Amino acid sequence: MSDINAPLPYVEPVEDQSGREGGIGLLVLLAIGLAMAAVALAMLNRDEAEPFVLAILAGLSVIGVFALFAGAVGILRFGERAARNDITKALVDNLPQGALVTTSRGKTVYANEAYNRVVGAAEGAGAITVERAFSGNPRVAEQIFRLTRAARRGGSWEEEFSLGDDASSGEDGAGTRWLRISVRQIPVRPGKISRAAHTLWLVSDITGERDNEDSAFENLQQMIGYLDGAPAGFVSADSSGKIAYLNATMARWLGLDLSEVADGTLQLSDILFGDTGALLAGPGDQSGTPQKRELEADLVRRDGTSFAANILYRPASQSDGAAGLSHMIVFDRPQDENVDGATRAAKARFSRMFHATPIAIATVDDKGRIGETNVAFGSMFARSGETFEASKTKLTNLVAGDDRPALRKALDAARSGKVNIPPVDLVFGDHVERHGRFYFSSAPAIGGEEAAVIVHAIDTTDEHALKAQFAQSQKMDAVGQLAGGIAHDFNNVLTAIIGFSELLLANHRPTDPAFADIMNIKQNANRAAGLVRQLLAFSRQQRLRPQVLSLSDVLADLTILLERLLSEKTKLELHHGRDLWLVRADLHQFEQVVINLAVNARDAMPDGGKLTIRTSNITERQSGQLDHKGMEPGEYVLCEVTDTGTGMAQDVMDKIFEPFFTTKEVGKGTGLGLSTVYGTVKQTGGYIYPHSGGAGQGTSFRIYLPRHIQSEEEENQQAARELEDAKSDRVLTAKDLTGSGTILLVEDEEAVRSFAARALEGRGYSVLQAGTGAEALEVLGAHDGDIDLVVSDVVMPEMDGPTLLTRLREKLPDIKIIFISGYAEEAFKNNLEGDENFAFLPKPFSLKQLAAAVKDALEG
Repeated sequence: MSDINAPLPYVEPVEDQSGREGGIGLLVLLAIGLAMAAVALAMLNRDEAEPFVLAILAGLSVIGVFALFAGAVGILRFGERAARNDITKALVDNLPQGALVTTSRGKTVYANEAYNRVVGAAEGAGAITVERAFSGNPRVAEQIFRLTRAARRGGSWEEEFSLGDDASSGEDGAGTRWLRISVRQIPVRPGKISRAAHTLWLVSDITGERDNEDSAFENLQQMIGYLDGAPAGFVSADSSGKIAYLNATMARWLGLDLSEVADGTLQLSDILFGDTGALLAGPGDQSGTPQKRELEADLVRRDGTSFAANILYRPASQSDGAAGLSHMIVFDRPQDENVDGATRAAKARFSRMFHATPIAIATVDDKGRIGETNVAFGSMFARSGETFEASKTKLTNLVAGDDRPALRKALDAARSGKVNIPPVDLVFGDHVERHGRFYFSSAPAIGGEEAAVIVHAIDTTDEHALKAQFAQSQKMDAVGQLAGGIAHDFNNVLTAIIGFSELLLANHRPTDPAFADIMNIKQNANRAAGLVRQLLAFSRQQRLRPQVLSLSDVLADLTILLERLLSEKTKLELHHGRDLWLVRADLHQFEQVVINLAVNARDAMPDGGKLTIRTSNITERQSGQLDHKGMEPGEYVLCEVTDTGTGMAQDVMDKIFEPFFTTKEVGKGTGLGLSTVYGTVKQTGGYIYPHSGGAGQGTSFRIYLPRHIQSEEEENQQAARELEDAKSDRVLTAKDLTGSGTILLVEDEEAVRSFAARALEGRGYSVLQAGTGAEALEVLGAHDGDIDLVVSDVVMPEMDGPTLLTRLREKLPDIKIIFISGYAEEAFKNNLEGDENFAFLPKPFSLKQLAAAVKDALEG
């Protein structure tokens, strides 16, 4: 054994011509030149030679003085280059790997002693090139060729190869040697690589490395063989649940081929029954460190059958805290040999039922700490973001602070042995608020075990959300019915006010003092009528004239009006979806929806901002993935109105669609704008959902209208409706609204009936009046002449309008009728028998509208 404290001997290189470069040649030439000059001067006489001698001496003096100054300031350095390279040269001379330096032409410049030893050169011989050293071994000819080619091209290359088992391959003439040879170019000057640069060859004997690798591989194969033959299953999986390793025993139990594991597609969830995976990947301790777990669970074979097994699970984490490979040992039967088969089977069945039940179960000790839990319990709290550690975390720490007293009271009741403890509804969740109903019962001490409280819990989050949604829907429906009833009564009153105002205006000149007062009465009545229409829109009882629309065209036509409504500081942007589908909606009502949303957005941006309206198609698959409560999957067209305004808090967002709810100052809003929007969208068959990130985060309203596929028949009907509307407009704007004929007017509101009768009589018609449907039949029976038209209210005591129409058809099959009502046409149309043909005039109406509707009905 060598002395580790003894200095290492210096190994001289076998070839070193690197120090022969320098200024020796120039020095010899200088000496020859001076000698020749001296001979030439000796051949001259003294007078002729003296000037030349002085010149030469002067030149040498100048050079000498310059050299002295240059050496003093560091321009010239003498002997430092050799000193500076001593450490580098010593390092290369004693490298354990062979080093060879050649010129670009292949001439050897330097080779250390290790090089000759590794390539097998004779002792004392000079260095030879790599190509020449292995020229006699055809097994490595291809590798040497690639290395030589890379050296000639000035590139870098590396090869590993075996020299074979011949006598020349080893130092003792036996065995297989492995070499690693690399080549790269060394620039002559730092930073400059050229074809004239030197080439460095490094040759290493890696036989020992190869032997170690082979030995390690053999040991690994032996270890794998041990694992494959073990009487237990071994499984390793990464943090995503992908199985990285599975031994042969486990594969045989599962009926799998090991190649199915090698492709990386097998997941833990594929072999674990039910929610067992959630229990294994459940919460760690309070510091987040994964916990070891032992449980009995079912594993799933490839054919879909299952078998019971004992599982020892150990999650792993890396040094930086990141999740690593988790390991699982599986036994196909319990390991307690002292337990008989029947007991073992019963224990296995209980474990399977305990973990397979969808109800969360846990035990709680006398200090309130969570003990044993099943899969469902861990999954329920994992969904809410809560973590707990068995035997350490208290159950009260997992629920909301306001619910903890009720939970403690129920636990105390169970510990005292009480029965029939009422269930407790609790709120829990760290990141996501969830709801649950907890049941409690006592478990007395048995066999030395401590008494505990058994907790059963059911996640009622979805049920709670449905109840809240149902309550909101009921409230909106109740308010809608109330609003609709109020609107109907108001329409009767407004019809009379507007009608009598017009009768008074007809008898007064604009110069009369009372004319302006009557006009103010009429204008305010019309304003009230607008509010009533908004109430009807919210209650979904307004009259809609649906037609097939392209939202891109509708919004493009609405752009100019929207820009006028918005302030100069507010920018309007429209983004139309490509190939937008058609929808079926009332054009004017949808325009009003967009206008209301735009006005609200403007008011929410007092300092200006941006209003963006975006449309797009929503496929059935996309709608199914949306987190919108109550929305049925289907094909929709989305119209999204987004502002950059003040935003809304959640409590405000929950009330924005309620009538008369407003956050604006007194006198700046009625609280019916968004109610109208809600009612119109719902009556069209669509959905509307608000979204806001909170105060100062802006607001977005997303409107989903069902896609409509238009048929040829619908195209014809729409064309006919447009023609009818144009005709009605012409009649309404015509100067002559007078006519003749007998009209039966049926209206239970005396004021409305009186105004309508006077209005029609003033246009030349004979009017028969009735206050109810029964009275109208009596008037009809007592009248001797013909009746050309019936104008009837819809909602009346004793007999409503649709019933009256049925009775009239029995006597007058071809009678024409106009229904007038404060409700929408669709509210009573379904109560009519068959395909009845009738006209409809919504309340409130003006004198001209009534006269125009009557004339149109008689002429039609």
